[in-house]
Amino acid sequence: MSGTNSPEAVKKLLENMQSDLRALSLECKKKFPPVKEAAESGIIKVKTIAARNTEILAALKENSSEVVQPFLMGCGTKEPKITQLCLAAIQRLMSHEVVSETAAGNIINMLWQLMENSLEELKLLQTVLVLLTTNTVVHDEALSKAIVLCFRLHFTKDNITNNTAAATVRQVVTVVFERMVAEDERHRDVVEQPVLVQGNSNRRSVSTLKPCAKDAYMLFQDLCQLVNADAPYWLVGMTEMTRTFGLELLESVLNDFPQVFLQHQEFSFLLKERVCPLVIKLFSPNIKFRQGSGTSSSPAPVEKPYFPICMRLLRVVSVLIKQFYSLLVTECEIFLSLLVKFLDADKPQWLRAVAVESIHRLCVQPQLLRSFCQSYDMKQHSTKVFRDIVNALGSFIQSLFLVPPTGNPATTNQAGSNNSGGPVSAPANSGMLGIGGGVTLLPAFEYRGTWIPILTVTVQGSAKATYLEMLDKVEPPTIPEGYAMSVAFHCLLDLVRGITSMIEGELGEVETECQTTTTEAVSSPTQSSEQQELQSTSDQMDKAIVSRAVWEEMVNACWCGLLAALSLLLDASTDEAATENILKAELTMAALCGRLGLVTSRDAFITAICKGSLPPHYALTVLNTTTAATLPNKSYSIQGQSVMMISPSSDSHQQVVAVGQPLAVQPQGTVMLTSKNIQCMRTLLNLAHCHGAVLGTSWQLVLATLQHLVWILGLKPSSGGALKPGRAVEGPSTVLTTAVMTDLPVISNILSRLFESSQYLDDVSLHHLINALCSLSLEAMDMAYGNNKEPSLFAVAKLLETGLVNMHRIEILWRPLTGHLLEVCQHPNSRMREWGAEALTSLIKAGLTFNHDPPLSQNQRLQLLLLNPLKEMSSVNHPDIRLKQLECVLQILQSQGDSLGPGWPLVLGVMGAIRNDQGESLIRTAFQCLQLVVTDFLPTMPCTCLQIVVDVAGSFGLHNQELNISLTSIGLLWNISDYFFQRGETIEKELNNEEAAQQKQAEEKGVVLNRPFHPAPPFDCLWLCLYAKLGELCVDPRPAVRKSAGQTLFSTIGAHGTLLQHSTWHTVIWKVLFHLLDRVRESSTTADKEKIESGGGNILIHHSRDTAEKQWAETWVLTLAGVARIFNTRRYLLQPLGDFSRAWDVLLDHIQSAALSKNNEVSLAALKSFQEILQIVTPVRDSDKPETPPAVHVPVPVLLGSISGPGLNRPFVRTDSIGERLGRYSSSEPPMVTDELEDLNLWWAAWNTWYRVGSESTKPPITFDKLTFIPSQPFLTALIQIFPALYQHIKTGFNMDDLQKLGVILHSAVSVPISSDASPFILPSYTEAVLTSLQEAVLTALDVLQKAICIGPENMQIMYPAIFDQLLAFVEFSCKPPQYGQLETKHIANAKYNQIQLFAPAEWVALNYVPFAERSLEVVVDLYQKTACHKAVVSEKVLQNIIKTLRVPLSLKYSCPSESTWKLAVSSLLKVLSIGLPVARQHASSGKFDSMWPELANTFEDFLFTKSIPPDNLSIQEFQRNESIDVEVVQLISTEILPYANFIPKEFVGQIMTMLNKGSIHSQSSSFTEAEIDIRLREEFSKMCFETLLQFSFSNKVTTPQEGYISRMALSVLLKRSQDVLHRYIEDERLSGKCPLPRQQVTEIIFVLKAVSTLIDSLKKTQPENVDGNTWAQVIALYPTLVECITCSSSEVCSALKEALVPFKDFMQPPASKVQNGES
Repeated sequence: MSGTNSPEAVKKLLENMQSDLRALSLECKKKFPPVKEAAESGIIKVKTIAARNTEILAALKENSSEVVQPFLMGCGTKEPKITQLCLAAIQRLMSHEVVSETAAGNIINMLWQLMENSLEELKLLQTVLVLLTTNTVVHDEALSKAIVLCFRLHFTKDNITNNTAAATVRQVVTVVFERMVAEDERHRDVVEQPVLVQGNSNRRSVSTLKPCAKDAYMLFQDLCQLVNADAPYWLVGMTEMTRTFGLELLESVLNDFPQVFLQHQEFSFLLKERVCPLVIKLFSPNIKFRQGSGTSSSPAPVEKPYFPICMRLLRVVSVLIKQFYSLLVTECEIFLSLLVKFLDADKPQWLRAVAVESIHRLCVQPQLLRSFCQSYDMKQHSTKVFRDIVNALGSFIQSLFLVPPTGNPATTNQAGSNNSGGPVSAPANSGMLGIGGGVTLLPAFEYRGTWIPILTVTVQGSAKATYLEMLDKVEPPTIPEGYAMSVAFHCLLDLVRGITSMIEGELGEVETECQTTTTEAVSSPTQSSEQQELQSTSDQMDKAIVSRAVWEEMVNACWCGLLAALSLLLDASTDEAATENILKAELTMAALCGRLGLVTSRDAFITAICKGSLPPHYALTVLNTTTAATLPNKSYSIQGQSVMMISPSSDSHQQVVAVGQPLAVQPQGTVMLTSKNIQCMRTLLNLAHCHGAVLGTSWQLVLATLQHLVWILGLKPSSGGALKPGRAVEGPSTVLTTAVMTDLPVISNILSRLFESSQYLDDVSLHHLINALCSLSLEAMDMAYGNNKEPSLFAVAKLLETGLVNMHRIEILWRPLTGHLLEVCQHPNSRMREWGAEALTSLIKAGLTFNHDPPLSQNQRLQLLLLNPLKEMSSVNHPDIRLKQLECVLQILQSQGDSLGPGWPLVLGVMGAIRNDQGESLIRTAFQCLQLVVTDFLPTMPCTCLQIVVDVAGSFGLHNQELNISLTSIGLLWNISDYFFQRGETIEKELNNEEAAQQKQAEEKGVVLNRPFHPAPPFDCLWLCLYAKLGELCVDPRPAVRKSAGQTLFSTIGAHGTLLQHSTWHTVIWKVLFHLLDRVRESSTTADKEKIESGGGNILIHHSRDTAEKQWAETWVLTLAGVARIFNTRRYLLQPLGDFSRAWDVLLDHIQSAALSKNNEVSLAALKSFQEILQIVTPVRDSDKPETPPAVHVPVPVLLGSISGPGLNRPFVRTDSIGERLGRYSSSEPPMVTDELEDLNLWWAAWNTWYRVGSESTKPPITFDKLTFIPSQPFLTALIQIFPALYQHIKTGFNMDDLQKLGVILHSAVSVPISSDASPFILPSYTEAVLTSLQEAVLTALDVLQKAICIGPENMQIMYPAIFDQLLAFVEFSCKPPQYGQLETKHIANAKYNQIQLFAPAEWVALNYVPFAERSLEVVVDLYQKTACHKAVVSEKVLQNIIKTLRVPLSLKYSCPSESTWKLAVSSLLKVLSIGLPVARQHASSGKFDSMWPELANTFEDFLFTKSIPPDNLSIQEFQRNESIDVEVVQLISTEILPYANFIPKEFVGQIMTMLNKGSIHSQSSSFTEAEIDIRLREEFSKMCFETLLQFSFSNKVTTPQEGYISRMALSVLLKRSQDVLHRYIEDERLSGKCPLPRQQVTEIIFVLKAVSTLIDSLKKTQPENVDGNTWAQVIALYPTLVECITCSSSEVCSALKEALVPFKDFMQPPASKVQNGES
């Protein structure tokens, strides 16, 4: 503008005008004078204006009508030259804006005329354009006329004019609207457009519009009229018009000036009322393919209007939708529905192509799509437009594959500009095969024989259309193959990209807004602002909720269609780039659905990717059974649109890159992976890696697919769970091409990274991941059941990997993770469970070593949580798993042992859970762990766990797999007890604290605290548990274990028992020791007597241990001894306990049952224990041991008198319990007296036990066979040796009954025989007269008794007779060994003990009782000597009994088993009588001895005239010695008996006399043999008898007639007998003739003769008054007989006869007178 205003410009203008006018006048000089004149006057006018006005241009404009007039006239000449000159001048004026409105009107009218005359058409257009563009003076009619002029020029015959006019029209239309825009701009600031508001919406109400706006309105309205083939209202003078041109103009206005329509209601009204109906009308299906415009008013070309109009309509629609969607919601719905319809397969190709291009334009505008969704899809009764568009695209793509393009066969190569060398069709049976034998590598889709190239139609994200721009084409163009497909493909991709980026962007904004507002709200300081913040937050939340609804609807509307189309394309794609794009679209959709929480759609997209990753038709249940997500192979209707889901085809022609085995229960052949599968797999990995947080439950799909791929590719898990390429285990090995080989490490790496990235997932997503892995693993487990094929370990390996990277929050996933791995550990497939265990143990170890926050030491709950699965593994029965578990424990101990703390019970529990049947190696490993614990970790573990250690160690002792382990574990228990002992105080303190805490808890909960051995203090309980465990081991089936455990138990109680509280001893005694004794007793008595063959291997078993019974015997011995020792050494502790006497009874009962067991070893040991508890064997208490309490003084053993019997030289020492107790109390406190009484009860209990043992063990059995048990000598000896000591304690109450009992036992004990095997060791050789120790013991016992009676009170002395009876019974054994029941015993001499045959059935040998009997006899004599006068002894006829007893050996005499016996008997008899007879005489009157005399007489008789014959080898000296004994007896009679005849019964004296009589004449039996010839005559004896007889016969001291009678009687007997002997001798002599008579008889006769001579001598010495006359008569009567003997031949007889006859001389005297004789 300034350019035309400058003075130079103005000056130039004036000059130009003047020159123009001059030129005009020159031209018109001849032909048109009026014009010339006008021109010249015009020059003057110009000059005048210039001269007069300063504002020249304004003045020019005012006068422009006149100024222009000459030129208009020039144009009117219709001369081309003139016209051109004029038009140029007019244009110059216009360009300087010096044309007024009037002038302009005139100019236009002039132009119209020129137009009508078809002159200078191009110049006209130029002029109009200049006129309208340079200024705005043309309005209303003038303007409309100008526009019509241009239109009319557009329809000339001249092509150039047409085109120019068309351009001009376009420009003019634009100018009109630009003016309106400018006008709006000018007025915008002036007034806030109140006008708009008032304007109503009637059609003609344009009065409110400003001038320019009005023009624009009228113009647009008429354009609509024209396109609709109606007459225009404003553009008067139009003659013809084409729809195509009208539509183009409409489109350009709508496109270029959208704000005009949006800001002015009038224009909006036009859009709604005119444009849309018009478009809809033109679209309507009644426009058939060949139909023309159908309007008579406009002579439009009718050849083929269909493509151009349709294409332009679509352009208009695109603009309407893009720019005015908000105004035309309903109309757009119709347009969009039409668009969708145009994609139908029955529409022409070009129509479908342009429709796809139009849709593409929409697809790149996500906000627009969003609006569709909001306006239609989300309204209740509206068409689901957005969904239909997407579905239509899908159907369109499918139709392209299913229906080959009609009229456009693939063989005719009509490649478009983008398709340089089209595909060559290869003749192949699969239809139209795209890949011509692999020749072309053109990117394409290929599906079921349909091959469609992919063209590069547009840059991503922009919709550059090809056919919508073909405005010059009238014919429908041919569409190159693949074009529509490519556009549709891009539609899909752009749609996905647009939607996802838009929604994700908004999502991000909402999330950040929410976060910032909430944080601000929280941190905001003042109350009011806080409320405001909260308010704003809630607003935003509402907004977010609305937005979310839209997003969800958009996704829900489009996903089905998208998925159908993309899946199909993915399957058909042969181009890597295309595949990548499709996968990317699926991935972004899946991620978006995930973010929005739309599970079904998310899973569907993921399934599609998964299917793409696997070989076609691969049987993977996860993908086929997913909930209606993919609806495989079902067609489902979307609002009437049927979309077919196409399954991937098997003949996709892809390069195979890998061959592997399918992961199935029954693998069928192999499967192939193509490069596309691998591509999909990488997408899947990418999805999982980047969007794991939104996968949720679809982790299952993803992981299942990956698992199968990993399997087919042959990746195997390595340590830590990473997968490495490995060899397939069975079946054809996996074949991998080099292409995929290089990929494998990458894939493996991505896989690992995928699980590593799980550490960034939130907790919920992580749980989804874990759950998915678990269910995968469960499937793999199901598949691996029932076969030992290689299982798929993918899931287990990845669970491990996930666990390891999420250690920092392990708590949230630990339970599901380990719970599942534990199930895996129980799987029958060894490889599977091995990995389960590997994973589990690795996780536990990692968990314990991980640096948690807070550390494990402060987070006990976590530590226990981590260790718990280790314990759970104990329920698995597979040894390989248990081995892993134990190895894990070992490693944990080695690395973390010091810090296990509260985890100890779990760890120990694992060791303790190993069962006996679980194999040696397991037990060994577990034991190794235990050893490590005991050696290294006892001090670091909480004391409460020590009990568990004890239990576990004990349980290993009970394992019978490996003896060494059992024995070692007992050693460990000993070590543990030592540890308790050393650390006692600290342990006790800690346990007490713990106990207090637990007690408190228990009280709070109101429950009773329950632990073993309650209420003992906790430390004692620990000991008790240890003892109890050892106790269990003491009854183990294996002898070695029992022995070791027993020794350990008693050693620990012995060594450490003092640590126990006093009250705890009660439990030790009852719960531990007696319980153990009971069990041992039971086992021993029920043990098997079968012989055990040699132990395993070459171990020989000694015969004393070759049956289970014998082995148990050893245990019984050990146990009983141990318990007794404890009773003995700890009596000072036990006795104060309340029930000591009950315990004592139980112990005695055990001793009794052991003593009565049919096993020599046990029974003997029982007695030893008995002796020990009676403290016969003094226990030595170690006073210097530290555990002895300081107050205890060691008591001095008190010797209870040396109670050594004859031959028993060991004094019994006993530590007196009172003395001991005195030491226990401090000296100030007096001992309690009640104890003495209690003590007495204990001793009596002991006595009763002793009695029961004695009577039971010595009672002879009823029947005998090889197996009859007969107690051994050592046993009996020990039994009897106990009595003296025991007696010391009970003597005060010991009465006759007890004595009786004792007697029975002593008698039975001595009667027991011994077996011939043992006899050489026990018996002295027969010739030595030595007592066995048993016999000594018996005598000692009686000795003790009699001494006690001796010093005891009066009332005890009544026991003497009983003792005598007992001893006398023993004396009888000398001649009559006792019988032991019905047992046949051999005499020792015949027993075959010289050749001992081991294991031959034992022969029982009776002992040599002679020495014993003799010793007993000595004792009797001694005792009698002391006690003869005792009342009891007198009244109980002891003397008689002694005599009666002695009578047996005396009568046997030479027949006695031992010669010494009768000799001793005689001497004893003599001693006893020498003491006893005076007593008997003393008591003669009482009659107490009456029965004794006959007994005594018989005894003398039996002895002196024995029936036994002396042995042949008896020497003379012997005989004489024996005879001297006989003589002693007669002497006794003569000194002790006969002198006191008056105190003695007559009969007795008579018997004695007869006996003497008999003795005085040595009689002999009438039978005589050679053998008897040599018999010796007891001449001395006879002589003694005779003398005695005579002495008493003629005793001067006759005091009673009775005595005299005895003498007389004696004499007559004697004489009578002499007579008889002589007679018989004479008779024999005569009969024998020359033969000499037997020596015997000769001796006898000599004796008689000697006796006669002695008698006569005696008679002579006697005072005559004492001699009876008869006696003399008898003597004299002998004489004749004597004389007859003279004839005998024996000289000895003769000399004796001579002596006998000589005394008769005294009778030779004359007879006296009768008187004398009579007087006498």
